[in-house]
Amino acid sequence: MQGDPALRLLQWFRQVARPFPWREAFPRDPYWTLVAEVMLQQTQATRATQAWERFLAAFPTLHHAAAAREEELLVPFSGLGYYRRARLLHAACRALAQRGSWPRTAAELRRLPGIGPYTAAALSAFCFGGEDPPVDGNILRIASRVLALPDPARTPASRRAAEALARSLHAAAPSPEVWEALMELGARVCRPKAPHCPSCPLATVCKARAEGVPAAYPRPTSSRPVEEAVWVALWVTNHAGAVLLQRVPRGLLLAGLWLPPLRPLAAPEDDPSTAARQLAHSLGLAGPLRPLPPVRHAITHRRITVLPFAVAEGCLRAAETLDDRRWELPQAPTLATSSLLAKLARAAEPGAARPRPAHGG
Repeated sequence: MQGDPALRLLQWFRQVARPFPWREAFPRDPYWTLVAEVMLQQTQATRATQAWERFLAAFPTLHHAAAAREEELLVPFSGLGYYRRARLLHAACRALAQRGSWPRTAAELRRLPGIGPYTAAALSAFCFGGEDPPVDGNILRIASRVLALPDPARTPASRRAAEALARSLHAAAPSPEVWEALMELGARVCRPKAPHCPSCPLATVCKARAEGVPAAYPRPTSSRPVEEAVWVALWVTNHAGAVLLQRVPRGLLLAGLWLPPLRPLAAPEDDPSTAARQLAHSLGLAGPLRPLPPVRHAITHRRITVLPFAVAEGCLRAAETLDDRRWELPQAPTLATSSLLAKLARAAEPGAARPRPAHGG
């Protein structure tokens, strides 16, 4: 690609770049960059910034993160979703601490647990001067429009074309800042919906814009079918306003996080009141259950309806000091949890909504 578009891209970026705390001069701190890149996956940058600062305050160095327990690393991720990221980050930190040094090439970095092609290329490019372009969703979308690619963005052919475009821009303006500028352009101008072409520094070379249909690219791909599920939950509070949380067992969705006791219904037609009573009995809870308003929650392609039931604290017969139970203030939890906790807390507020009738009378 000719030099002018690359230089315009860099000039635009230097004027509008958001001052994220991990955006220091090149070469960058690889630990800071690793944490940032992991958190930016599937998370908006403003939310990721807050979580990144929490994480670095708790684990200021790679060795702090490597020495921590997995559940401790989950705490700064609370509310972000996609908690598998925290487990993979922990595995990578432990492997790096054991290795004693950072690999410098994308190929070497990919051998670390939890490090995929994009993260490996980003670490190599931003921290060690590597020349493999880190191609994320933003760069795939830009390439689809600039080149008017006929295939969906995540096909191998489209990825190869995106890598070639990124390399050509880097050749015209050899700095890793070019790739970061492309990511910023995709996040702020060449957006998935309603791209703002008049302010785009690549507008003069964009084939999709020349066709007059930039939003028609990337070409659509077949979407994954949505799975529906129904869970019941128990909302047990004490006199101090704390709620009883239980660690979700391994093998289940949200495993390792702390949430009110949950149980999925085996079939949508099952009686939620019966399931809630069975769950309460298994926990040593006795007494009436009061239905609360339903809560909607999404986890990737899953859509979950949670039917909560309030239980009085005095109904708790079992020991409260078990390893998998804690009392926590829902407004300021100190354990790794999910945004589902805040949704359930709102449903439990007086007057939040009219409670649903108990199933089956």
